[in-house]
Amino acid sequence: IQQEAALGPRLLDAVAERAKQCHPRVIAIGDVHGCIDELQDLLRRCNYQPGDLVVFLGDLVCKGPDSVSVIQLAREIGALGVRGNHDFEVIRWAQAIQVGVKPPKNTSEHYRIASRLSQDDVAWLHNLPWYISSRDLGTLFVHAGFVAGIRLANQNPRLMMNMRSILPDGTVTSKSFSNWPWSRLWDGPQTVLFGHDADRGLQQNEHAIGLDTGCVYGGSLTACILPEKRLVSIEAKRKYRHKSK
Repeated sequence: IQQEAALGPRLLDAVAERAKQCHPRVIAIGDVHGCIDELQDLLRRCNYQPGDLVVFLGDLVCKGPDSVSVIQLAREIGALGVRGNHDFEVIRWAQAIQVGVKPPKNTSEHYRIASRLSQDDVAWLHNLPWYISSRDLGTLFVHAGFVAGIRLANQNPRLMMNMRSILPDGTVTSKSFSNWPWSRLWDGPQTVLFGHDADRGLQQNEHAIGLDTGCVYGGSLTACILPEKRLVSIEAKRKYRHKSK
């Protein structure tokens, strides 16, 4: 399934075009994971103004204290976003609930979040594409990453939500192997902004910037402001979840 939003890239380029005239910005934000207080603080730290466009890099939900409020805020400010692996699972449960599937005996966090979402929340989440491309900004937005050498239209959606490393033999994996981040192989020309990799934290390569700085694990929430690629972060108020081994 190819789900680059037909509308998303055009909207983003329209915002970039307005930026030349009245200077609104694009603010890309790493994995929020329900950390609503930190998200509000980060927007203030970025001096967010109406007209700025916020682009979430996926995993707005799960693990943190208030996933529903994060989605509601995203909708209220007219944000765009890309689909993360946890967003995907919440969408699956929301669709199941809509057709009358009974809840699991041991209710998952994804199910609990899905059951609390309004129809408008579900629609916004469901419309998140696998990636967004902005020609004007020379930037790609994705949750996990891309495999270099493969056309965007042919990228695997599962990998775009889950990948972290590409091994020397070409194996693509969701595990974080310290010497083999997928981003080392990405040589542009577009710069990729991505999340999903809290273990590595902030990653700054020539053509790829990783913004998952582990807010939900007690780290920080990080934004990249375009077009200048200025990094802004806010420390987590506390550790909401311990990293799984």
